[in-house]
Amino acid sequence: MTGIGDEAAYDALRLRQWRAGEARGFSRRAFLALTAAASAGALLDAGAASADAGSPIVKPLPPELFAVFGSNAEMRWPAMRDQGYLVPVDRFFVRDHTSTPLIDADTWRLTVDGAGLRGGPIQLSLAELRRLPSETAIATVECAGNGRSFFTTQQAQAVTGTAWRLGAVGVARWRGVRLSTVLRRAGLSARAVDVMPSGLDPNYVTGGVDLGPVRRPMPVGKALHDVLLAYEMNGEPLLADHGHPVRVIVPHWIGVSSIKWAGRIEVSDEPLFSPWNTQFYRLFGPDYPQDGQPFDKQVVKSAFELDFGATVTAGRTVRLTGRSWSAGGPIRHVDVSTDGGRRWRRARPAGPTAGAWQRWELDWRPAVGNHELLARATDVHGHTQPDVTRHNTLGYLFDAVVRHPVTAVAP
Repeated sequence: MTGIGDEAAYDALRLRQWRAGEARGFSRRAFLALTAAASAGALLDAGAASADAGSPIVKPLPPELFAVFGSNAEMRWPAMRDQGYLVPVDRFFVRDHTSTPLIDADTWRLTVDGAGLRGGPIQLSLAELRRLPSETAIATVECAGNGRSFFTTQQAQAVTGTAWRLGAVGVARWRGVRLSTVLRRAGLSARAVDVMPSGLDPNYVTGGVDLGPVRRPMPVGKALHDVLLAYEMNGEPLLADHGHPVRVIVPHWIGVSSIKWAGRIEVSDEPLFSPWNTQFYRLFGPDYPQDGQPFDKQVVKSAFELDFGATVTAGRTVRLTGRSWSAGGPIRHVDVSTDGGRRWRRARPAGPTAGAWQRWELDWRPAVGNHELLARATDVHGHTQPDVTRHNTLGYLFDAVVRHPVTAVAP
């Protein structure tokens, strides 16, 4: 069994194996077509092309909580002020590839099959899954394109895909069954190499190519380590838009790995290959290889819990609040500038100083006029937000300090 747990190293290995004919995946013709489109900057991130899919999101999307992009909905950061550590379900962002399926929990079944099992396939109902030992974990889910719009608005660089600001991220308390428990119940073989969950949402079609259900493999070592099959979110059954009745939670990997509406888990005895760990989630552009560079972990980001272009009262103390996070580990400190980066002050931590993200605050007494706020975080491994993010055509992994305009008016 492979023990690879690093996402970038795993994806790079599978691509090399697929080229050598040692990994099973989608057709070489489709791969080359998608590579050409991505290299030219013409490939949308999976999901962005479904903006005309009718009414793809089920839950209410009040404008004070969300900015809506077709089948995707971004949380507005002011909605998190005074909300505590977790993101409430009513304002958790929605990231779909086509549209939200409505699945009957009573008839839903999870199929576990593949040549990496000792015996034949098994099926589990939701009731059977809930009878297995449960576990609760607080984990972050973040779209790889979170912050994409700033490539254009801050760096004047063209990118394709959903124009997220910083609200395509959420932290929740997930409850479910360890994937390792289900795999062992199914009879995991010593020959097992990869584990690939697939969703029950409609097949994704792009460029006239039907790429099938959303799916993304992981090495069996990762599947046995910390992956959860979740059926509850913040103490309640999953809503349809968040994966009802069961979704996968893959801590520390990019959001697409946390497959929603899980219906099948394939356990293979050979390397697996999918568009969702090859073409849609790779770095393309002049500074990258023609067929793309695999992702590393998500990057360091910070967000103010304040509208862009907000108006505040001059001459009075304003308590600025925000959150910073990094897939590389807990946040060590956050520095804030209220004058466009000329001077910086250390923000005060608010709440726990370890975990999925760090809440922080800083008091500010603004003068009348236009101001530019900046927040710059550093994690425990020394990763700090830069002034500029290296450009890639699909707009992934934006980690630069975001410039946040605010106007102070006389009382």
